[in-house]
Amino acid sequence: MSSEHERPAGPAEELDDETRTLTDARAMRALAHPVRMALLELFSVRETLTATQASEALGESPANCAFHLRTLAKYGFVHEAGGGRGRERPWAITNRSLNIESEQPDPQVKLAARELVRNYFERWVDRARPVFATNERLPGWGGGPSGWMNAVVYLTPEESARLREESRRMLHGYEERLAKPELRPEGALPVEWSVFAAPVPEWSGVAGPGMAASPATPGAAASGDPDSAGTL
Repeated sequence: MSSEHERPAGPAEELDDETRTLTDARAMRALAHPVRMALLELFSVRETLTATQASEALGESPANCAFHLRTLAKYGFVHEAGGGRGRERPWAITNRSLNIESEQPDPQVKLAARELVRNYFERWVDRARPVFATNERLPGWGGGPSGWMNAVVYLTPEESARLREESRRMLHGYEERLAKPELRPEGALPVEWSVFAAPVPEWSGVAGPGMAASPATPGAAASGDPDSAGTL
């Protein structure tokens, strides 16, 4: 299992020079702290961040945010950006995306990687749950603009990896808007896209000619929007 967490353009086997593959268990355990994960997520919408700005966004004290930013810097996740005024200390993210490979020969690295992947997954789900659990939406964001989709298709590992990479490249087409707010169209908001791909071996061979597709049968697809909440 591998997971890729991207910032600023949103989690591929074709890694670019801005992707960091985590192999150090200590760095993984350091990142797994909820405040540090939240700080890195803030860089999805901020080029630089000071402890005071982080404090205002997260509701943590500036001192606590400063401590966690320094810890992230210790393990190479952020670095000083320079250009601060007075006692301000702006930080910038070091790598746009992180690749977390949980299949590791070292059992300690494997354990730390799986825990970090689990933490990221739970954070994504926790953010999505309240959005799709209510019909109350931001004006203009009901129906098509936001929602979920689930589909089952037969793929080889290589095809699945290629689809993930294609999705990633499509989203990267919008990343310049982070550094250049003037490129953002009126009404543009940060939108989180999460793509999950996983084989379902127990379904192999279940569907056959004449069998009606259902959510428990390969080939079935479901999608939803915030107003209908979706059906599975």
